[in-house]
Amino acid sequence: MIDRPLAITATGMVTGVGLDTYSSCAAIRAAIDNFQETRFMDEQGEWIQGCAVPLEEQLQGARKLAMMLCKALEECAAQAQVHLEEIPVIICLSEPERPGIPENLGNKVFFLVQEFLGLPLHRDSAVIKQGRAGGIYALKLARDILYQNKLNHVLVCGVDSLLNAHSIRYFETQDRLLTSHHSDGFIPGEAAAAILLSPPQCSQQNQLLCMGLGFAVEQATISAGLPVRADGLTQALNMAFEEAGSSMNDMDFRIVDVAGEQYWFKEAALALSRLLRVHKQGFPIWHPADCIGEVGAAIVPVCLAYLKVAFEKGFAAGSNIVHHASNDDGQRSVAILRFGAWSEQ
Repeated sequence: MIDRPLAITATGMVTGVGLDTYSSCAAIRAAIDNFQETRFMDEQGEWIQGCAVPLEEQLQGARKLAMMLCKALEECAAQAQVHLEEIPVIICLSEPERPGIPENLGNKVFFLVQEFLGLPLHRDSAVIKQGRAGGIYALKLARDILYQNKLNHVLVCGVDSLLNAHSIRYFETQDRLLTSHHSDGFIPGEAAAAILLSPPQCSQQNQLLCMGLGFAVEQATISAGLPVRADGLTQALNMAFEEAGSSMNDMDFRIVDVAGEQYWFKEAALALSRLLRVHKQGFPIWHPADCIGEVGAAIVPVCLAYLKVAFEKGFAAGSNIVHHASNDDGQRSVAILRFGAWSEQ
């Protein structure tokens, strides 16, 4: 992909800690969360913690997801001064098989977004229902659309919520949720985020560039009862590094979708130990879900938007970044990013 990079040029974000990109990113950087008692109880009768988006409108289900997404899309479009109806929009949603997901959620969100925005979405718009890993699959689709159709922009966005009774009950019964009687779990949250992608400008001005993408499937999934192997993540990393023409040795830090649970941290550590061939004094790992909870399909655009702000504000830990996301069913996806100037190579 070294000849088909993607530049991230604008962002929008709605989370439980902020209703726009900069307030959300400021809270995440300061490690401020908005974890509060939800209306759900665990099996011990204690209130479950969650991180809800505090919209003025009292909405639920698909209507709340669509409203959150509209706010992120409008912020992103306003920042870039573009018209949403002229840009293909790729919407990332949760896996349809996840408990608590309404039937036909993709169609409902797609048409509600058009209703709330008051305009039709571009004919090349699409919906991807692949959960956390779906955001990087959306980058691949966006790259194909941009370069094959010779477009100037494609918008990738994601929205999700785990704050519903069916999802919470399922994850609690699977010992996946952080509760009063289980410490190795995640806090459910909800969020929407959007990033505008363009071919990079040949310029000495620094840009946040996606240089390579990688995908694989892990057999030793979190529910398989097998030792953590990280074969799938390692394979996806190798694929992405090959596209980007780089290696783990060149990377400065990582930003990941991990929201808790030792399994995911072990997997990330094992993959790193297999691929890092030089000694580094430090290799930071950022996980924004620490502040906003598990936000499912929204996490990849959240991470990429946070990265862009980190470089704008000067608090990034280096110029070369590994971003990876994983699904419970074994899908693994990786993006290699670089902040720097671009020239035709």
